[in-house]
Amino acid sequence: MTANLLSGGQLVVSALRAHGVDMAFSVAGESYLEVLDALFDAPEVRLVTCRQEGGAAFMAEAYGKLTGRPGVLLVTRGPGACNASIGIHTAFQDSTPMIVLVGQVARHQVDREAFQEVDFRKMFAPLAKWVAQIDMAERVPELINQAFQVATSGRPGPVVLALPEDMLRDRRAAAVVGPYRPVHAHPGAADLAEMRRLLAAAQHPIVLVGGSGWTDRACEDIARFAEANDLPVCCSFRRQDIVDNRSQCFVGDLGTGASQALVARFKEADLVLAVGARIGEITSQSYSLLGIPDPGKVLVHVHAGAEELGRVFYPALAIQSGMSEFAAAAAALAPVQAPRWSGWRRTVRSEYEAGLVPAGFAGALDLGRVMTWLRERLPDDAIITSDAGNFSGWPNRFLQYRRPGRQLGPTSGAMGYGVPAAVAAKLVHPDRIVVGFCGDGGFMMTGHEIATSMLEGVGPIILVFNNAMYGTIRMHQERRFPGRVVGTALKNPDFLGLARAYGAFGASVARTEEFAPAFEEAVGREGPAIIELKMDPEVITTRTTLSEIRRQSEARQAQGAEA
Repeated sequence: MTANLLSGGQLVVSALRAHGVDMAFSVAGESYLEVLDALFDAPEVRLVTCRQEGGAAFMAEAYGKLTGRPGVLLVTRGPGACNASIGIHTAFQDSTPMIVLVGQVARHQVDREAFQEVDFRKMFAPLAKWVAQIDMAERVPELINQAFQVATSGRPGPVVLALPEDMLRDRRAAAVVGPYRPVHAHPGAADLAEMRRLLAAAQHPIVLVGGSGWTDRACEDIARFAEANDLPVCCSFRRQDIVDNRSQCFVGDLGTGASQALVARFKEADLVLAVGARIGEITSQSYSLLGIPDPGKVLVHVHAGAEELGRVFYPALAIQSGMSEFAAAAAALAPVQAPRWSGWRRTVRSEYEAGLVPAGFAGALDLGRVMTWLRERLPDDAIITSDAGNFSGWPNRFLQYRRPGRQLGPTSGAMGYGVPAAVAAKLVHPDRIVVGFCGDGGFMMTGHEIATSMLEGVGPIILVFNNAMYGTIRMHQERRFPGRVVGTALKNPDFLGLARAYGAFGASVARTEEFAPAFEEAVGREGPAIIELKMDPEVITTRTTLSEIRRQSEARQAQGAEA
């Protein structure tokens, strides 16, 4: 027990310290002033003051992705919690550990619709792994310990704790415990033997890696397993940093712009070893790659959460395991001798390598050439963050990812992620190059967090792909309602002037040859940088144009009318 009585706010901070929290993201609010005051006496916890709770939540989520430790978020009740909900939902869908501490109305005001009152148990029930309210100060250490355990064990995810403001003022004695110890299942010997037997019987096996919980060591282990067995490895949506893309076993990603050659090869495979991936909508190409519930091929599914195994696709073998535990065990298995699929693996790899070569472009700004230059320029430990939108196809398709470098992107598809994630990444690794990729739409949602990077003294490089529209939705409009464009055009500010207003380096790139000098100058600067890429709006994806999409849609509609 603590020798002295502590306020609920002091107990919260004591618990955070006991669990090794070194950074937290916040927008200050009067509903949790006691926690803020207690943080004044905890200099080892770096409190990052953000400009809006949505950006703060994305920073906490990116911190969790990057470190494997829960990102800690502090927001006030009502509007603060509502603003933060998008980042919490992203942590849930992306299986990212997060602890969210939300100030709440006083206990005697509950159920009166007090100022900014929200029932957070109801609000966050479908968005978080667990939600609770701490009504007694003496239970603060107990419930915060439980929050860390829940957030990091099994399938990781966000936990929300509501903190009534009067509880934070109560003074109580309580035992503070820590640090947390995540609990992960281990694969059994019988399951590993069966997996190897199924693999040895396959003709065209493929490995699908994804999900969260991957340490650098686990990534090395799963790559060693794949290379020892000469297995082709693809990855789920925005998880390209699990297996070094330069490995001859890596064959591409199943994301929003997946190569049709890879999609065809995945369908051709007679065994799929899915490790960590949920095989969700995007990765499964709208649930078209496998039959439901019978996949139509041998599926070996490895996942940290038992509830995910057999949820959509019925596996021939289901293995509940943490990624580190499974990868280490798989790497220790005797490899299949003289695998019969080596030629097939080489073919799939060659198709991936062919996709790294951009098509020729006659316009002033050739984004394919820009990306291939970046691919050669970025060091192995570079961190890439990506917002949501069609522009992300350029870094997804043409860059190559490897450890200790990382790819941070929202598999939830949430816009506004790129800038906050880049700021968080630079806070965690100030010595690395961090490049954030954003569309003009996503940048304008949370680009104000550049002010946070200025305050904290860190300098990510933000690339803004400016085509003056919500490009993804415009693409869908042209596919379904060709020529009937509404609600997707944008009027943007002067991005160069905006960068200067923040005190950041700014550059506007309209021609291919202008990019490299601008990027090198940004790298040489101390603070953040914004580089605008003035896109041709016609270049809607890495593979086609708006005009071609419209033409194909009109042709289909004409055929339908004739029929």
